[in-house]
Amino acid sequence: MTAPASSARPVPTRARPFTKAGRRKPFWMKLVVGRDMAPTEPEWRAMVDALWDGDRPMDDLVEWMFASNPREARALFDRAISEGIGSIPDAPQPLRDFFKEVERTPAWLDRELLEEGVSFIHRTGLAGPYVLRDFALMGGYLLSGFNKALVLTGALNKGASQRIAETGKWWIDCTEHGGMERFGAGFKSTIHVRMVHAMVRRHLPKNPEWNNAEYGIPVNQIDMVATYLAFGPVMLMGMRALGIPVLPRESRAVMHLWKYAGWLMGVQDKWLVDDERAGLVLLYQTYMTQSRPDWTSKELGHALSLEPLDRTLPWLKDWPRLHELRVKMLYQQHLSVTSLFFGKQQRRQLGLPETVLPWFPLLTAGPRFVRYTSQSLLPGTRRRLEEKGRAEQLEALGTMFGEKEHDIIRPGETHPAHIR
Repeated sequence: MTAPASSARPVPTRARPFTKAGRRKPFWMKLVVGRDMAPTEPEWRAMVDALWDGDRPMDDLVEWMFASNPREARALFDRAISEGIGSIPDAPQPLRDFFKEVERTPAWLDRELLEEGVSFIHRTGLAGPYVLRDFALMGGYLLSGFNKALVLTGALNKGASQRIAETGKWWIDCTEHGGMERFGAGFKSTIHVRMVHAMVRRHLPKNPEWNNAEYGIPVNQIDMVATYLAFGPVMLMGMRALGIPVLPRESRAVMHLWKYAGWLMGVQDKWLVDDERAGLVLLYQTYMTQSRPDWTSKELGHALSLEPLDRTLPWLKDWPRLHELRVKMLYQQHLSVTSLFFGKQQRRQLGLPETVLPWFPLLTAGPRFVRYTSQSLLPGTRRRLEEKGRAEQLEALGTMFGEKEHDIIRPGETHPAHIR
């Protein structure tokens, strides 16, 4: 996929014109983040230009795969992920160049801080998955420019349960202690997903329903930026709303974890941020490049809302009636969390019931705050909180997969852009 030269790049129609995007926002927002949320004209220009930017290192590697023997090249790629490029005698130069880049340690990486972010996420228990699913992911569907690639690849609107589970598996991999080390599960999963993104960029523009002039290229830099920031500032905001206090050091640690994940995913250095406030500004500005809600928002949002009804709860498998009642309760709980973050109009745009009240977060935020703060005071109780929280997260992931293999996106199944 070749993008227009930077000096001649048109503005995809999904982006708001600067006359609207650059309007000043309420003063209280400036007080919160330390600057006006609206982009300056150079910032806006950089954003709309980035709708034409993919991930050159991975895109070049995929082009090499197809120019040689795709099946053999893919096997070498998988081996390099699992065992390291050094495990391949006389490795092809394109493969060697790519892994030399991703295996280097960025000068800014602080692995101790990264591990602190992992520990904090473990301590949040089920609050983390609730926020990511019902706030970050559901809210992302309001941005229809981002949705088009998802719909055309069938990634989430067909078999939503499996796709949500696969995303959850990637999140679990990235938030394991040691998961972002070179041979950790998170590192390997992220490079694998990065390759899938490159496949989408290569194949999707051939689909007659995709329009570069409207959307830019698929899985472009701004779409990737909005995705990685959903796991940072969006999650942190949601944690506070659900009763989890976030200390400054914890905020920096979580942001650092997802900065590194974004870097591994192929996000350019200029879009990587270190702190929550900068992340909020950048996230807000990415919205200026997104189309308003449309039918894709309703289709994806509605499919996601029904996902709990497909879960398998092993401890209730011998009591079908109780199982049915419990998954219906989970369905209502997730709708309730979503209603805390989105108003009636937004819920209508997402294909969700408009009358659901945020009863679940309101009932649980207080007890969660008391339990979390009291158990975070001492190293022993904090460690037990972390262990219990992680166990809850792993159990929740298991209910999404049921008896299926716990894995991320798998070639040849749900994604038409994979090498076969």
